[in-house]
Amino acid sequence: MDELLAEGLSLMLFGMGFVVVFLTLLVIATNIMSRLVMRFEPAAAPAVPAKGRASSSSASGQPDDQTLVAVMTAAVQKFRADRNGQ
Repeated sequence: MDELLAEGLSLMLFGMGFVVVFLTLLVIATNIMSRLVMRFEPAAAPAVPAKGRASSSSASGQPDDQTLVAVMTAAVQKFRADRNGQ
């Protein structure tokens, strides 16, 4: 019985050690790949908004906000009505 317990314990330690080594190598490989990608990837160009688009988006933003508020208000009212009905 002692031999079986000792063998199970050694097998458990071997398996856990293998998992720890594998995960450590996986983290190291992922870090190396990340550094390689960051080194060879070209820098992203900063996005510059067009002047014409900025004014049109702010003008069209108001009706969208009002519509969104109206939809949210209707949804809350329906939820409260359904909850009170149950």
